[in-house]
Amino acid sequence: MLRRRCLAWLAYLAVGALPAHAADPPALLLANVYRPGMPLADYWVSEKYDGVRGYWDGRTLRTRGGETVVAPAWFTAGWPDTPMDGELWAGRGRFTHAQSTTRQQQAEDAAWRAMRFMVFDLPQHGGSFDERLAALNALVRRLDQSWVQAVPQKRVANDAALQALLQRTVRAGGEGLMLHRGSSLYRSGRSDDLVKVKTHEDTEARVVAHLPGKGKHEGRLGALLVEMPSGQRFKLGAGFSDAERADPPPVGSWVTYRYRGTHDGGLPRFASFVRARPDMPPR
Repeated sequence: MLRRRCLAWLAYLAVGALPAHAADPPALLLANVYRPGMPLADYWVSEKYDGVRGYWDGRTLRTRGGETVVAPAWFTAGWPDTPMDGELWAGRGRFTHAQSTTRQQQAEDAAWRAMRFMVFDLPQHGGSFDERLAALNALVRRLDQSWVQAVPQKRVANDAALQALLQRTVRAGGEGLMLHRGSSLYRSGRSDDLVKVKTHEDTEARVVAHLPGKGKHEGRLGALLVEMPSGQRFKLGAGFSDAERADPPPVGSWVTYRYRGTHDGGLPRFASFVRARPDMPPR
């Protein structure tokens, strides 16, 4: 246990952030990937916000990994004791701002003025998403804070309408869409109750080792050896900037990568690094 804790702290130090407090990760609802042909009649559709997952447990704002988010006192003042699940978001194309702001250990007021908490669920409500959505909208209206917003939800008739909405969202700078099953209860883990729709596939893997570069990359990172949740490992060598090759994500941390389908054995095709994920707990 002590060794695991030490490794976790070292991993956070390596990426330049020290958690104020690391609790057990919240039991969050996680998304599967949309598959054409899925029935859409029972789903609500919203934009997929490119920010940092935020969980208000009724007292403290935490990340997906369980770390405390050190926000200014005014940001969470008056928030209810009702848990809220959402995205800490700085606007389209501003993921870096959202990530750096939520990792600060001394809240910078100016940085937080650009942040919003986009609430999309009430984990402990107990009703279906249809019922939770009505309660969520009422809660946010009562709270009446401009930086706390209920995620707009709408219906689509069919896959063609969904794809058209996806293209409009991406052209406008959005990341993609989310589908939330109206009849579903809030249950932790991945299921088709929550589905992401994007123009490409992406997911996360854990860094196992740094593999040295050759040729033009000699003396710096050539590739990351990463491990999928299934236990399968592969080399992730594309998508890195020169700065990322000189200072790669630490061993034990998580990264997001993009890919186009999988090989017969389940390994991703054309995998490319997207970003480090310090909001996910290292092992």
